[in-house]
Amino acid sequence: MAAELLLYTTVGCHLCEQAEAVLHAVADTHSGLTWRPVEISDAPALVAAYGLRIPVIRLSGQDADLGWPFDEAAVRRYLTQVQG
Repeated sequence: MAAELLLYTTVGCHLCEQAEAVLHAVADTHSGLTWRPVEISDAPALVAAYGLRIPVIRLSGQDADLGWPFDEAAVRRYLTQVQG
């Protein structure tokens, strides 16, 4: 089953760049997983929700998210938990 991770991010966020590297590595080894960045500065609600926490990932369609810091193992655990 295909899954899409959302990476809440903003321009100039060096931690977000590190998170992107982690997601590239996970997606390369996790069949059907894709991810895309979501620019939080485009929506005040996203700034309010994630502005102090970015980078944050959330599996599309799920409420639970995972905030930084995370590594490949943490992302895999998160995916296992939210996908059941």
